[in-house]
Amino acid sequence: MYKLAKIFRTAVQYKASDVFIGTGIKPTLRINGELIKIEDHPELTKKMAEDYLLEILSLDQKKRFEQSLDLDFSLEIEDIARFRVNMFVQRKGISAVFRLISENVLSLDELGMPTQLKKTSAFKSGLVIVTGPTGSGKTTTLAAMVNEINKNQKKHIITIEDPIEFTHKNNQSMIQQREVGVHTHSFAKALKSVLRENPDVILVGEMRDIETMQQALTAAETGHLVLATMHTRGCANSINRIIDAFPPEQQNQIRAQLSESLKAVFWQNLIKTKDEKGRVSGIEIMFVNNAIANLIRKSATYQINSVIETSSKEGMQTMKKSLTDLLQAGLISEENALLNMPKEFES
Repeated sequence: MYKLAKIFRTAVQYKASDVFIGTGIKPTLRINGELIKIEDHPELTKKMAEDYLLEILSLDQKKRFEQSLDLDFSLEIEDIARFRVNMFVQRKGISAVFRLISENVLSLDELGMPTQLKKTSAFKSGLVIVTGPTGSGKTTTLAAMVNEINKNQKKHIITIEDPIEFTHKNNQSMIQQREVGVHTHSFAKALKSVLRENPDVILVGEMRDIETMQQALTAAETGHLVLATMHTRGCANSINRIIDAFPPEQQNQIRAQLSESLKAVFWQNLIKTKDEKGRVSGIEIMFVNNAIANLIRKSATYQINSVIETSSKEGMQTMKKSLTDLLQAGLISEENALLNMPKEFES
């Protein structure tokens, strides 16, 4: 058993979201968004950190880590938990962050997500983006969307992830999961070949470069449902991020592609509950209707928030509305509502 096993068991016991192991620090857990040191554990020396962390790597992973000085991978420890891991070198030595992954894929209902998100499973094609900061639950939401399709439809689903986090079991659908660096060299390379693999649904773990964005748009245009994540703040900002990633001479074409293929954007954030015993999702919901498609084409995305505000009958809501509802329901404090309020809505 790994030397880290006791720390991992403690993390599971206290329902931590992350474990931090690094040279020069005590092992630390993130619980409900707060960093909590394991006080009865000594601060890790360079050698202790190496003993803890290099032990979990395969020979191939050690070679890749020595070459690149950082490494993303998944780790499953029987009878304890599954983790998404990033290992890296810092000034004092090596460190790693372990994100705990639930053994079971929760449904959208179990996550407490608005029922509108289930509409995504009815889309036959197009692009759906889940956006938000690191640790906001984007991957968990995407897994729940895949689960919704898997439960109810006979589809061929291919996921491209870095690394694989939630593991899906075939239900009504057939699911094949590929990990970047293990089963394919890059998101973009996997997306190039995926169109020859006859998928109905493609999950892209993250759209992080131009080539991946272009391939995802092409897949969405050619009759596939593409589910992807991005790191942005706001639904309209996600559209701008994609457009601005391309050279100016290509941007009109990208606007046209997005206006046709983008189906929905969900911006989410995890907010500490009023009793400070957990966290709840605040979520902005945007479905692309004719008005939003026209704004994308005309380069007027600054008007999108106004359309979201006035389109509640279509299932849309701003982050302000989501936070206000959570506040009125007594789930979050006024302080945390204001802390997470988008700047354009601050008074």
